[in-house]
This record gives sequence, C-alpha cells and structure tokens, in this order.
Amino acid sequence: MTTGRSPRDEVKVVVAHSERATLRVGDVFLKVDADQARIDVEVETMALVPVPTPEILWRRPPVLALAAVPGTTLGRLGEPSTASPAAWAAAGAAIRRLHDAPLPPRPGRAGRTVDELVAELDSECEWLVANGVLPADLVTRNRQVAEAALRPWTPAFTHGDLQIAHVFLDGDEITGIIDWSEAGRGDALFDLATFTLGQEPHLRHLIAGYGTDADVDLDVIRAWWSLRSLLGVRWLIEHGFDPFTPGCEVDVLRSRM
Repeated sequence: MTTGRSPRDEVKVVVAHSERATLRVGDVFLKVDADQARIDVEVETMALVPVPTPEILWRRPPVLALAAVPGTTLGRLGEPSTASPAAWAAAGAAIRRLHDAPLPPRPGRAGRTVDELVAELDSECEWLVANGVLPADLVTRNRQVAEAALRPWTPAFTHGDLQIAHVFLDGDEITGIIDWSEAGRGDALFDLATFTLGQEPHLRHLIAGYGTDADVDLDVIRAWWSLRSLLGVRWLIEHGFDPFTPGCEVDVLRSRM
C-alpha cells in the first residue's frame, strides 16, 4: 500500500536528547531547545561570523527554523573521513577566518577558565574510575596528557562545538557551518581539536589551510582530544549515546596509551 507521501514530507530526527532536539522536514531544520539562551546565542552569532551559515527562516520560541545547507559534511565522528586534503584545507581556512574575527561579547564553551576545567576534569575522572566505566590506568594516562591544554590562551572567536558533521562543503568550497549555540570567546585550539577528534590523519591538512603562521601547538591539540573525551563520556552515556562506538571518545582515549 502506498501513502502518496514523498521523502520531503517525512520528519527525520537528526538528534534528540533531554536538553534539545533537531528535526528535519524536507529542506527545513527545526531546532527545539528548552534553554532560550542557547537559541539567542545561535541567532546572534550567525549574524557576526565571517563564514557561511544557515539561513534563518523563522523563530518562534522554543523553535528555530533553519534552511538546509547545501553540500555534504567532511564526515562523522567514528567514521574515517574520505574528504580530500583540499577539502580539509578549505575547512582550516574557514576556521581561521572565524578565529581571526572580532571577539564576540560573551565567553563560549571553549572559554572555560583553567580552574573550571581542572575542577570538572578531576570530578569526571573520579566518576569514570569509581563507577568502573574506564580502567584507572587509561583515565590516569589521559589525565596526564590533558594537562598540556590547561594553560593560559589568547581569546579567539570560537564555535565551541566544531564537529566535522557541522561543516558542509560542495567540492572544496565551504557552503555552511551549523550549530552555533556554544559559540563565544575561547581557546582556538579547542575548536581545532574538536574538529579533528578521531581524525588524526587529517590534522596536517587542516593546519595547512589554517596557516602555519598561527600559534598552533600540536601537543595542546592532542591534549584537548584527551580532555574533551574524558569530559564527554558521562554526558554521552546519560543522554543515550555510546562513547564506546568504534572511533569515538573511548577509542580516542585508548589511542593515547
């Protein structure tokens, strides 16, 4: 039996958990967020950044409607990216334009202070070991690696959640960067680390586009891989995601051993 409905009529759940959800209906994305402040940040940020962003179609709290961005992403966490070195370099150049932009008015996710990070990191490491989620030696080793990220940094305009699935390209041209709710002043190397999490072979291509004249410390990027993964495991588990999926956070932590 046929319903006569086309794929454009279908509602697809892109991501959903207790904090927010994103749905796709045809060429429209509907972002539903109980925290109005996150939507405010997203709308304000997209008006400021010097890179392509989705078109805002309408906004009726708690829903933000965005037009789909053309092109395809560089890949997804947990899957090796098949994008070309030129595509990774183009992404690096776009990220550099963002980081060089005038600073936004507020700190973002990448702007947590060293003291805040240390307190959060120590708490998460203790939880991971006490609950038998990860072996103590794995947590201890990655806590040591993460130490390099706990240093003073010069604020930049950061995305705050720059996963490879959030950057779209058509060929080697950036067509859009999505999901700006965590944006603000922060550590530029946090963005670079988030973008290359689980994609270490492509780091050199990204940096080639980002610019070797920038202050890019590869040890700090690797430290952020450990730090971000340690901080993310509990949240992922509690929100219905699996950090043990091959290529994801736990594999990133194991690769530091």
